[in-house]
Amino acid sequence: MSVPSTLAGVSPPRRRVAIAPAVATVVLAGALAWLWWSGMVEEILAYSDDISFLTVQHLELVAWAGGLAILAAVPAGVVLSRPAFRTVSEGLMQVFNIGSTVPTLAILALSMSVLGIGTVPAVFGLWAATLLPIVRNTYAGLRAVPPYLIEAATGMGMTPRQVLWRVELPNALFVIFGGIRTALAICVGSAPLVFLIGAGGLGELIFTGISLDELPMMLAGAIPTALIAVLVDFLFGQIQYHLVPRGINPLK
Repeated sequence: MSVPSTLAGVSPPRRRVAIAPAVATVVLAGALAWLWWSGMVEEILAYSDDISFLTVQHLELVAWAGGLAILAAVPAGVVLSRPAFRTVSEGLMQVFNIGSTVPTLAILALSMSVLGIGTVPAVFGLWAATLLPIVRNTYAGLRAVPPYLIEAATGMGMTPRQVLWRVELPNALFVIFGGIRTALAICVGSAPLVFLIGAGGLGELIFTGISLDELPMMLAGAIPTALIAVLVDFLFGQIQYHLVPRGINPLK
């Protein structure tokens, strides 16, 4: 008689987690093999100094925009999940939806028209494009906390603030981290566009390579951007896995 995977000690989520790195490794190995046999590796490495300098700029932009988005979006999601705001929460959510509905390039153009060119409008544009997944997941995670847990905590004499910090947020943490990971992936992928408003980053190599029809230059910017996205998602995935306790973490 066959034994279900959940009874055999291997749950479907853990199996997917085990398969994902293998698939990513195969894809990466195939891409590296193609670059090696095409003789393009040496041409890409010719831009190593530019890659190092622009990668630091790229990471700084993502850190500023992503960090500010987390600081703004998590409290906003908490506020929208409170009983006093639940009747208007979906309407207010559309304010944050603007950053995802409007194309990132249009947001950058609008921010440039108000804030000028350079780092400040770039960070603002990326920040606006990053907000919605964090707000939405924070709101959804807190709304999904079982009511009986809140009632039990209230019955034990906890104040609303204590219920939020000790019951609701810990139980919503896994979902909140999911929103943060999605938002940071959007931020890393959108960051090359800020080169168009004078903020630097790896977009300088990508767009210059496209303009000059230089594939190695374009790949010198595109490959590090993809690697940064993978590494950032992996890092926050590990934080999510180890920070969210067993019992409310479906990966454990």
